Order: sequence, then structure tokens, then C-alpha cells
Amino acid sequence: MPSIFSYQSAEVDWCESNFARSAVIAEYYNTDGTSLFSFLLLAPLNFLVLEGAGACGRMELCHLRVPLLLAGVFSMYFHMTLSYVGQLLDELSILWTLAVAYSFWYPQAYFPKCIKTRRHFFWLTGITTVISTLMSFVKPTLNAYALNCIAFHLLYMTWRELKKCNDKRVHRMAAVMVMWWVLAITSWISDRWLCWLWQAINFPYFHSFWHVLIAMSLLYCCPLVIYFDVSYEMPSFKPKLEYWPSDSWPVVVPYVTLEEPHKQC
Repeated sequence: MPSIFSYQSAEVDWCESNFARSAVIAEYYNTDGTSLFSFLLLAPLNFLVLEGAGACGRMELCHLRVPLLLAGVFSMYFHMTLSYVGQLLDELSILWTLAVAYSFWYPQAYFPKCIKTRRHFFWLTGITTVISTLMSFVKPTLNAYALNCIAFHLLYMTWRELKKCNDKRVHRMAAVMVMWWVLAITSWISDRWLCWLWQAINFPYFHSFWHVLIAMSLLYCCPLVIYFDVSYEMPSFKPKLEYWPSDSWPVVVPYVTLEEPHKQC
């Protein structure tokens, strides 16, 4: 019986041919070509967004740094080895990142009626995360589908917040975030379900596109979440979305600035 650390012991294998470009790296483009770019370049840009204009003044906003970085590292390890341990670490790191994000950023206005404080919500999130972690070992092949489904709840929450906001910049950033997410999930599904087609035309790289596109979506998601979080948790400030280096550039890094006095969005 192969070790759970052995190469290709995972229950999942993506469309890219294994060991085609390296004797050490199973999926070269999913590992080096895109994970490296997505999480070692774009993830630090997300960290800079968290620092933007004092938006990290509430230090709990910065707790997402380590989980995001670990998600990138574990993703690289999984695609490099296609090991069972790598698969679980990749999927669980995403689950834990979502748990941290929900714990600190989920608006208290949307708490279940039985939850009265943020501390109680921490406990609910923690228990749910532990149960979900244990269930991840039951059928690992379903983990990725379950994690992707969480995006629909996040999109629903974004839609509810946008209904209360008239700022066109916020709506535009949300639209760009959704655009990147749609392209990302389309690439993920294409690689999973249409692998036979991409292999037939010798272009099995859509999962690597997923890495880049989902990282781009996160680049817009983080400041958007911060914007709504500041509206709830720092009512004395008015959050404002900005772009670096300039609004006119085709590729920009969005961030949040804080202004006084606060005006209801």
C-alpha cells in the first residue's frame, strides 16, 4: 500500500500531464507556472491591500495573511507531488482560510438569531470548521466541489450589501470581482469535466488558469470585504475605494482609504 506522502497517491489528478516537464514536479504549470505567480506575487499584493491607508488598524483584518500564504504553499506542494497528504492540506488550508475570513469579517447583522456576540460566532465557526475538517477525510474527492459552493453564499452576501450601497465604485469593483470569479470557476470546471477535449488538442492547462484567475478575484474581493467591514465596525470613518497606481491604468491594485466623517453608503 503506497504511503499517503507518496507521489500520485491523491484521489484527484488534474488534466495536465504528469512529469511532462520535470522528473520532480508532477504538474509543472499548476505548481511553478501559476501557483508561484498567484500566491507568491498576488497574495502579497492582497497583504498590501490590507495595509492600505490604515485599513489594517483593526489587527483582526490582518489575520488572513498566514492562511492565504499557507494555501499557496500547500497548493504548490499538492500539484508538485499529487500526494494524498498534499491534497488534504491544499483543501483544508482553503477551508481554514474561509473560516478565518468568516470569523472576523462576517457582518454581525447577519448572525443567526441564537448568536448574540462575535465571541459566540467564533465558537460556532470553530465547531463548524472542526466538523468540516473531519468530514473532509470521508470523501476527499468531494471537498473541492463543497469548497467552491461556498462562493455562492459569498456572492449572495455581496449582493445584499450592494443593495444598500449607491457608490458606483463599489458596484464596479464587485462586478470586476465576479467577472474574475466566473472566468476562474469556468476554467476549473472545464479542466475537471472536459479534460478529454483539452488533451485531444494538447492544451490541458485550464487548472493553471484557475489559480491565476481566482487570485485576481481575491485581489478585488479583499478590499471590497474591508469596505463593508469598515462600514459596520468603524462607523466614524467613511471608507473609499482607490486604485494603485491610477484609475486609468488597465491593470490596477485596489485598496481602501478611510475618511472622516462617515456618511452612510
